[in-house]
Amino acid sequence: MNRIDKKFIQLKNQNKKAFIAFITAGYPDLSTTVKLAIELEKNGVDIIELGVPFSDPLADGPMIQEASGYSLSQGTNLVKILDLVKRLRKTTRLPICLMTYYNPVFCFGEKSFVDKAVAAGVDGVIIPDLPCEEAKEFRHYANQKGLVNICFISPTSSAARIKAILKVARGFIYYVSLTGVTGTRKSLDADLRIKLSAIKKLTTKPVCVGFGISCACQVKAVRKFSDGVIVGSAIVTKIKENMGRCNLVQRVGSFVGRLAEI
Repeated sequence: MNRIDKKFIQLKNQNKKAFIAFITAGYPDLSTTVKLAIELEKNGVDIIELGVPFSDPLADGPMIQEASGYSLSQGTNLVKILDLVKRLRKTTRLPICLMTYYNPVFCFGEKSFVDKAVAAGVDGVIIPDLPCEEAKEFRHYANQKGLVNICFISPTSSAARIKAILKVARGFIYYVSLTGVTGTRKSLDADLRIKLSAIKKLTTKPVCVGFGISCACQVKAVRKFSDGVIVGSAIVTKIKENMGRCNLVQRVGSFVGRLAEI
């Protein structure tokens, strides 16, 4: 059984909800990313989502775009990120997902990417610009190798499309809480609870909410009616605010810990 599935079973048995943390790999550098991942686990994170920097991150807002560009300027690439995961696997059993756009996967070669990701210890992959209709071959090979291809559902997804996605989804459903890109928001969609309730009636798979969740009150609200919450831009912003500080890792870990324990 995949580490993602095991984690959600464990959380359900403990009557807990997942806290999933996104950080951009290589921001501010790969060595710090390793330290951050380990620190986040210590502070209550259940799943790590490592962002693969890309030159045209269409689903991401200004903060993650900035972090992605900075990471690329430091020479970060997919090979180095997979090596980073190998290093992490020496110290952690925490589920690790890669959030990447399709272009790096395509250039790497789909099968080669899956094989090397699994060998490195990656549990899941999130590809915003590879819709489920076009992911059939990739998903089939990934399923054979034990790599979970995590699917998105958005507020604009039709009922028919939601059902089609749920049929092929593995690991957990990534529900996009808003129409637009990642980034902090002052408020959540007023209909978020209703939309999630409708999805959860159709599936037993965990449904986790991401995009725009950035503060304690939003984490608390979303956890009431979801199986997990995903926080990204707020964490990356905290990394930026502490760039150059010798205690960057600890300060970011403390910030995440306060959100995770809510």
